[in-house]
Amino acid sequence: MLFPENIGEYLSIDEVSLSQGEIYTFITNKNGKGKKGTLVASIKGTQAKEIIAVVEKLPLTEREKVKEITLDMAKNMESAIKQSFTKATLVTDRFHVVKLVIEALQHFRVKYRWEELDKENLAIEETKKKSCKYTPTVLSNGDTPKQLLARCRYILVKKTSDWTENQKQRAELLFNLYPTLKVAYEHTLEFRSIYELKNKEQARQRILKWTEKTTELQLKEFNTAANSVNNNLENILNFFINRNTNANAESFNAKIKRFRANLRGVADTSFFLFRLHKLFA
Repeated sequence: MLFPENIGEYLSIDEVSLSQGEIYTFITNKNGKGKKGTLVASIKGTQAKEIIAVVEKLPLTEREKVKEITLDMAKNMESAIKQSFTKATLVTDRFHVVKLVIEALQHFRVKYRWEELDKENLAIEETKKKSCKYTPTVLSNGDTPKQLLARCRYILVKKTSDWTENQKQRAELLFNLYPTLKVAYEHTLEFRSIYELKNKEQARQRILKWTEKTTELQLKEFNTAANSVNNNLENILNFFINRNTNANAESFNAKIKRFRANLRGVADTSFFLFRLHKLFA
């Protein structure tokens, strides 16, 4: 589905599954605010050639009006947008970048949790051999080490200023037991603070310093995140021009998913798309 009349200067592109794993790419207008006039294009599939084949049916004069497009870190979408909207600036969504760094941090937590599970299983086997009852180690807040690591999942996503008193106590125990996790958490906060800057060149210098520090700290879990940031650096830095995100596309996807859930799934994809056209185009 194509709606040239809905093209604006600021667009978003994202994908969503409609039914049975079938993924569709949606291009939306930020100024539509998730209402009529939002949907610019709906394309079956996510491959660059599929997106280009459909989008280039839109009039060139309309495509050249687009100044900026926000997207995630998918290279297929980036190549499709570069070819189809030649005058648009590409902006990598900040939430996808931050999420990548947070996932590297969570990798540490999960690794330590598996280690604690292994320790516990070995200890249980040893006590069985001695015909004794296994008693786990209990910390001052009542958690066992494996429980502590499980319950700190959301603490690590928050900034220290947002912690409750219980969370502060749990975090203190966590960082005392696993000091490397504290280093990783502080390194993540350092990256997140970059997005508080207003100047593109300042942000560039801070990101480059952060990637250098990643190498120095020898936190291999962050290497993949740092490499991805470097590979998408220019698009990431374009965020600091207008500070636009892909939040409207995520909100649009959430509406589609809620609509799909209300209908108990999608039996007829064509009719479902027709309904989306009536609601959002």
